[in-house]
Amino acid sequence: MSMRISSAVAISVLLMSCGTEGQQQALPADPLIEAEVAARSELAESGIIYCAVNGSTEFRSECQIDRSQGDEGLFLTIRHPDGGFRRLLVTNDGRGVIAADGADPAIVEPISDREVEVAIAGDYYRLPATVR
Repeated sequence: MSMRISSAVAISVLLMSCGTEGQQQALPADPLIEAEVAARSELAESGIIYCAVNGSTEFRSECQIDRSQGDEGLFLTIRHPDGGFRRLLVTNDGRGVIAADGADPAIVEPISDREVEVAIAGDYYRLPATVR
């Protein structure tokens, strides 16, 4: 049984423990970056995130994100404009998110104190998150 979660809060808490274990990163606050992050966060509230997929290096606001609660936790399904998709699982053990299926791991990097970039096999996604 799955439950649809539409609140951006679900994404905002998704990576509360992101980063290298035992190491806290203080990322510099840049007003322009913060404004861009805030705009992307508002867009994610509507179900759209920035992504660069299928070998692209340019981030565009063209991926859709769906949230569903499963037995293992909160799943994020990110749908590409070409019909492809990736599924992520939000963890509670300090890793943030992991690839929910497939052989390729999710690599999570904070890009500000309010946003992370998730890379899976050449696809990149920018997600709002609380990094601590």
